[in-house]
Amino acid sequence: MLRSNEEGFEDYLIQTGLDPHTGRLLMGRNIAAKKASDYLSPKIRTFMPDPSSMQDIDVAAQTIMDAIDAKKNIAIFADYDVDGATSAAQLIRWGRALGQEFDLYVPDRILEGYGPSEQAFQILKDRGMDLVVTVDCGAAAHSALHSAQDLGLDIVVIDHHLMDVDIPPCKALVNPNRPDDTSGLGFLAAAGVTFMVLVALNRELRRRGVHDEPNIVDLLGLTALGTICDVVPLTDLNRAIVRQGLRILSKGENPGISALSDVAQIAGPYTVYHAGFVLGPRINAGGRIGQADMGALLLSTEDMQLAYKNAAELDRVNVERKRLQSEILYEANENINEEDNLVHNNVVVTAMTGWHAGIIGIVAGRLKDRLGLPVIVIGVDEDGIGKGSGRSINGVNLGGAISAAKKEGLLLSGGGHAMAGGLSIKAEKIEEFESFIQDYLRDDVKVARQSSSTKVDAIIAPSAITMELADIIENVGPYGASNPQPLFVLNDIRIDYAERLRGGHVRCRLAGQDGQYVQAICFNADDRGLSDYLLEKDGSHYHVAGRVKRDSWKGRVKLDFQIEDLALVKK
Repeated sequence: MLRSNEEGFEDYLIQTGLDPHTGRLLMGRNIAAKKASDYLSPKIRTFMPDPSSMQDIDVAAQTIMDAIDAKKNIAIFADYDVDGATSAAQLIRWGRALGQEFDLYVPDRILEGYGPSEQAFQILKDRGMDLVVTVDCGAAAHSALHSAQDLGLDIVVIDHHLMDVDIPPCKALVNPNRPDDTSGLGFLAAAGVTFMVLVALNRELRRRGVHDEPNIVDLLGLTALGTICDVVPLTDLNRAIVRQGLRILSKGENPGISALSDVAQIAGPYTVYHAGFVLGPRINAGGRIGQADMGALLLSTEDMQLAYKNAAELDRVNVERKRLQSEILYEANENINEEDNLVHNNVVVTAMTGWHAGIIGIVAGRLKDRLGLPVIVIGVDEDGIGKGSGRSINGVNLGGAISAAKKEGLLLSGGGHAMAGGLSIKAEKIEEFESFIQDYLRDDVKVARQSSSTKVDAIIAPSAITMELADIIENVGPYGASNPQPLFVLNDIRIDYAERLRGGHVRCRLAGQDGQYVQAICFNADDRGLSDYLLEKDGSHYHVAGRVKRDSWKGRVKLDFQIEDLALVKK
């Protein structure tokens, strides 16, 4: 491994006692020498703030405990994604440990849309509910919460999405992104906010004289799963949650996770990859095109038979999700390629009648990765109402822009956070909305693209790709948003062999100048425009950027160099 940052490097190694590879990775992430130990072994207690620093959290804990003590009926109202499902499952499991069974309500994405509604609250009131706790939603649901107030239904909101200055009526609203919250915890996913509420609930139990409170550490596996899948920054407290949570998840004590792992043919110890790319998509599939509450039911059940039934159905639905995703992605690419002024766009907005509202978010993410621009994909139904989902690039607050468009009267509803947002819109307003958001984000996108760069951790030779290097990379993890997997460059490489795989991937073998070979793979090479270069047999040499990954299959472990990009070597 070449030294890409020599200044102060030897002093850094002396201060930390680290090996050169680990030291270089930490220096590249601007981790101060005095913080290296906490970074490599992040502990919850090191980063855990006082829960009371969050606005309304103590009121929320008191309200929930008052309802439990009064033997009132309590329902959890959850969003239909992994963050919502894991948040709901944490609360349900915590309540069950106290002998309290919470009801569960997850709205149908297509029929009901995102978040609470007047109709949903009426249903819960008719079921005899006295208190509803919303998770991963509710902070911007003004009309629905006003209707709950009229119904005499008490509401506690646990959320993390951006919201208006006006606080909707409820008993408590716990959201580190509410305007008057000064906790500095706005980086938490809803699953992380929910865990903080559990800390406050256990503290409230002790205040009431109950000292055998539920062991919430056992719930950190669910917190980690929601944190990873909601793509929030894996730094500080989030990093500690994920590191410890993955260990807990790997114990195999959650029947739903065990069943889903069997169906998906994986086994622990679980990694960020397993959570984000194997378990997460299957849990999400129910909310996208299946039964909305299946993910939360899977993660909260103690019934192994029910767990396997739900896991099998989620796996089946996920296969259908992939098929729909491919169709919509193809059509969206065709739409965009027909736009002559794509190069002048600040935001790509593409819409078509019939696109499934449960799939458009994934498609937006794939297009964003290919185009390097914020992308909003809108599916219009037969009534002329469009449901849109957007994904952004670093430095561009898409959720804020969507909220601004709503204030301008261009949307029926909309909001989100910096990197993602959702909306509903009348079809005849789409063109006006596109014009508005192009203007609104023009300067932000320009600055973000000008400052955009690919940070390389080091230049290495094929011979450096060893199990030892893989161990070091793993030890510096977990990786995710704001802490990407280390990126390396292989200089002056010849593509010795390549073959196209199903799904638009390319498997190849790279030959270095030192006579060493390395096995490599480029996922989604077709979508990223790299297939032609990798499959071309003209003897060209390339600088290849990629990541070192350990691949385990049927007891065999090998290393892959996962290609991210390449550049032609000019002779």
